[in-house]
Amino acid sequence: MSAVDLAAVVVTIVCLVVVVILVFAVQALVATLRQLRETIDELRAESLPMFGDLRTTVTKAGDELERVDEVMGRVERVVATADVASRLTQRVFTPPLIKTAAIVKGAGRATLSLRRGRSRKAITVHSQRGSARSRGLRRSRKSKVR
Repeated sequence: MSAVDLAAVVVTIVCLVVVVILVFAVQALVATLRQLRETIDELRAESLPMFGDLRTTVTKAGDELERVDEVMGRVERVVATADVASRLTQRVFTPPLIKTAAIVKGAGRATLSLRRGRSRKAITVHSQRGSARSRGLRRSRKSKVR
């Protein structure tokens, strides 16, 4: 046997060993891919119904949000109407109530005065120019009117 024949035999044996190793590697790779395919199939079988349920839930939640928006709009309109009604009621009823309260208070004082037998005291009129107090009262009344 010559050196060339010996080299050819060694190269052939090395190639056979490499081929055997590659065959085992390919078999392990095929087994791993089969397991991966089974896992993907299981995941697909479990997740697709979940996505359908999720889509249904999201659709229902969207419908409920639309209903809540409608209710909130109605509530806002009712609150605005109640606000306008309360302002109108206050404007209509406040002056007569104040006048009625003043009349009742005056009548109460008059009755009390008549029961005690007091005579009427003279009402003193202050000049608006001379009195600093009357000017202060005048200012406070103007500020209340505004």
